[in-house]
Amino acid sequence: MNNVHSSSAESHPALLGELALGNIKLSNRLVMAPLTRSRSTAGENEQTPLHALYYAQRASAGLIVSEATQISPQGQGYAWTPGIFSDEQVAHWRTVTDAVHNAGGRIFCQLWHVGAISHQVFQPHGGLPVSSSDFQPEGEAFVGDLLPDGPTVPHPKARAMTLDDIENLKKDYSHAAKCAKEAGFDGVELHAANGYLLDQFIRSSVNKREDQYGGAVENRLRLMNEIIDVISKEIPLGNIGVRLSPTGGPGGSYDDDPDTTYVAAAKALSDKGVAYLHVVRPNNHTGDGSGVEQGNTLLTKMRHAFTGVFIANGEFSPDEANTWIERGDTDAVSFGRSFLANPDLPTRVAQNGPYNTPDEDTFYGGGAKGYVDYPTLVNNGSALE
Repeated sequence: MNNVHSSSAESHPALLGELALGNIKLSNRLVMAPLTRSRSTAGENEQTPLHALYYAQRASAGLIVSEATQISPQGQGYAWTPGIFSDEQVAHWRTVTDAVHNAGGRIFCQLWHVGAISHQVFQPHGGLPVSSSDFQPEGEAFVGDLLPDGPTVPHPKARAMTLDDIENLKKDYSHAAKCAKEAGFDGVELHAANGYLLDQFIRSSVNKREDQYGGAVENRLRLMNEIIDVISKEIPLGNIGVRLSPTGGPGGSYDDDPDTTYVAAAKALSDKGVAYLHVVRPNNHTGDGSGVEQGNTLLTKMRHAFTGVFIANGEFSPDEANTWIERGDTDAVSFGRSFLANPDLPTRVAQNGPYNTPDEDTFYGGGAKGYVDYPTLVNNGSALE
């Protein structure tokens, strides 16, 4: 976790400028991206005082988007991830939001349902995970110590959701949005990215339905749009964001025509009037760099289709982020690993570093080490000091 200088610019005024986001104002345009850290309590899926410290340390972000947070027991797909559906979870999240607000920050809750990227060990009554259609994801589920042959085991084949399942899902999202409001979050971000449930409805490789939720692009986007309608009854549209990712994620799903599908999704969300669209840039690294350029082109198309605040994500350096904002290609940029390793990232960006190196061995699971002990510039030592 040594300090490393990596930026050549003298300053980043565009990145550090204020931004009106729906019903709130951000002090800068550095967004802390959702980061799964797998440190919630086993069984109860609750946050702890350690989480409150972790998020409060990073309250100088213009906006924090919480780690992905399952809306129901059915929505869980990984060990030690938090929920936002029980009274106890709400109470524990409240300690986190209070800590962030006391430190002057803003925080949205990312509402998450993994769909097929799960295992029976997480599902109510040991049932199969659900998806848009019958779907066998690639890879393995992270079950921690819940099974003797863990910590990872193959994903089972998920079953297609019935129409009754979908109606119950809407109720779960409504309840989770209400819980997020009671927990003190400033808003919510709908996780419709990375190949999880809502993305499994969007992506053509998974969605083989023949009803109103399958086939044409507008049908594959229907569930996402209906969920927006449901949660907007609990949370104002000016406090709702949506995350999309045209490619990538666990399970190996994809869309046959991501340019058409995800530009249509951006347009649909613009029509809905949500506060922001948060898009993961497709990188698709190739030797000649063409994959990154193609990803940038798709991001630009989505940006033009969406009239609200646009947040770009995907291995941006502060220099590149500042340039994108100056050009009008995005309104803000979210940073993941950079915020993980640099609690005071906006301060470091303002003076061009130095930047801490993330410790990948402590990304998932564990305790304080690699979580709340990264050095800050103020004390030039542990953030715990």
